[in-house]
Amino acid sequence: MAVFAAAEAPLRARQVCEAVDMEIAPNNINNIRLKLKRLTERGILVETEQDVFTQPRP
Repeated sequence: MAVFAAAEAPLRARQVCEAVDMEIAPNNINNIRLKLKRLTERGILVETEQDVFTQPRP
């Protein structure tokens, strides 16, 4: 969540991988994307466009 708090714009899964120093591999990107989608379902994140995520603004 710190990655999204520090971000000035919505992020894609690849950008999240880069921000947490994870290897940029298709499997890692897909795993992060699935986690971001789960956080979206729980209302913690918002998907502004397809596969573009951000924190909800009050």
